[in-house]
Amino acid sequence: MRWMTCGQMIGLFLLLAAPLRGDTPSALTRLKAVGREGAGNAAAAQAWKEVVRGGPSTLPAILAAMDDADATSANWLRAAVDAIAERTLAAGKPLPAEELEQFVRQTRHAGAARRLAYEWLCRVDPKTPDRLLPGMLQDPGPELRRDAVAAVIKEGQTRFDKNDKDGARAAYQKALTGACDKDQVDLITKQLDKLGVKVDVAAHFGFVRQWLLVAPFDNTKDAGFHLAYPPEKSVDPNAVYKGKNGVEAHWMTYTTTAPYGVVDLNKVLGKQKGVVAYAYAVIESPAERSIQIRAGSANALKIFLNGKEVFHVDEYHHGMDVDQYTAKATLKSGRNELLLKVCQNEQKEEWAQQWSFQVRLCDAVGAAVPFTQTRIQVPKQK
Repeated sequence: MRWMTCGQMIGLFLLLAAPLRGDTPSALTRLKAVGREGAGNAAAAQAWKEVVRGGPSTLPAILAAMDDADATSANWLRAAVDAIAERTLAAGKPLPAEELEQFVRQTRHAGAARRLAYEWLCRVDPKTPDRLLPGMLQDPGPELRRDAVAAVIKEGQTRFDKNDKDGARAAYQKALTGACDKDQVDLITKQLDKLGVKVDVAAHFGFVRQWLLVAPFDNTKDAGFHLAYPPEKSVDPNAVYKGKNGVEAHWMTYTTTAPYGVVDLNKVLGKQKGVVAYAYAVIESPAERSIQIRAGSANALKIFLNGKEVFHVDEYHHGMDVDQYTAKATLKSGRNELLLKVCQNEQKEEWAQQWSFQVRLCDAVGAAVPFTQTRIQVPKQK
């Protein structure tokens, strides 16, 4: 049996005879066992039929099964939810709205599952957004948090259009407390600027701004990416290294003032090709916590936290974006050492000249985590 899209699976269901209640828990277990590339597809199709036969009362259980489902089985589960809901409404029967709303409010569940339940609630009750979104501005799931932010932005725009500047300012500031997506933050900060409020965008996103930088180490023929130069073994701000072509490499302090934390190494260190630069920062965390290190760079990149490599990408000049790369890591309580290795190759094309990076520390939804930085002093160069 070939792999089916969600729509095809729904179509298969609609061709079934009048359904009977099946053993939903067992069927869900078998459905979640489906492998990638269609492995176990026939068994999954049979299990899917049994799941769908459970009817609308089983919707919360099916949604909950998405919590630990992989992408393939989640696809089957979502199709089952849609099929049951479509058939129920077509028969003129109600969905279990109270149970679905309770599921949406339970933030322990997978964001995609909560979003699916929310969409069906919206379909049967247009007042659902007004009832649920006000409490989701700090939601741990980006799927619903973004909608909550959008609703407050809309309120701010309505007040702004009515020349209620105080109300608009309050609404936009409220929206900013939940905004984690660049497009929404850009819109909010633009409106707040019109209302006389300046926003520190870099601080809002948790960009690391204070760095020690050192270069140039050799990256001829891209070989430097795989060589562990001295800063990867330990960082000594007083050290002087032998760099590419015998050039002395000293650490220097640099603080970026770019709104999105960009460090342009061409401007700071001088335009160079076939070289490696290191960037070092000390992060003070008030508590131990799991984080995401999100980075952007058009260059080959390695990220180390407390001496351990947590991310690498050996690619050049594919563009640079906020949150382009994500590494999961853990900040210790107190002092943490963050080290980046940013490699520039030898391409001469105009589009291959960028040598820069940006890094921020956030939680899984993209909200900045609390941290501070202490500026590190280095010897003045003679």
